[in-house]
Amino acid sequence: MKRIGEYRKLFGTEETSTLKDLKTSYRNLVKEWHPDKFREGDEKAAEAEEISRRIIEGYKFLVSISPETKEANFAAFEITTSQAGIADYQHKGVLLEISFLDGNTYEFFGVPRNVFLKFHNSDKQVRFAKRNIFGSYMYRLAKAADEKEEG
Repeated sequence: MKRIGEYRKLFGTEETSTLKDLKTSYRNLVKEWHPDKFREGDEKAAEAEEISRRIIEGYKFLVSISPETKEANFAAFEITTSQAGIADYQHKGVLLEISFLDGNTYEFFGVPRNVFLKFHNSDKQVRFAKRNIFGSYMYRLAKAADEKEEG
């Protein structure tokens, strides 16, 4: 959740902002911080490179959790969470990442440790997740089945 707040602050957007608002903010930030605006050796060149990277990363992230994106991809989410079994999962802080047997990986935000432990210890993890995680926490598609592994 901290990452969401940082990105929204970077873009000056609210939870209710539309994709159009986000895109406008993104374009303005890219114009302001594009590394090509600075000469090589300029003090701000390295800073612009780093900020530019954060802008691109933040934009992709905020697009992935936007209501418009979730609505457009809801059918695929429903198919994965109702038909594909769970291949693997990991919990870091309040982020639960679940990889499914169909190759998709979703991140669920704000999942407290006690809910994760109940999920982890459940003998019917998919059933528990359907009832307590999938519809209860903000999520995003972290890796689509057709994406190739980088590295």
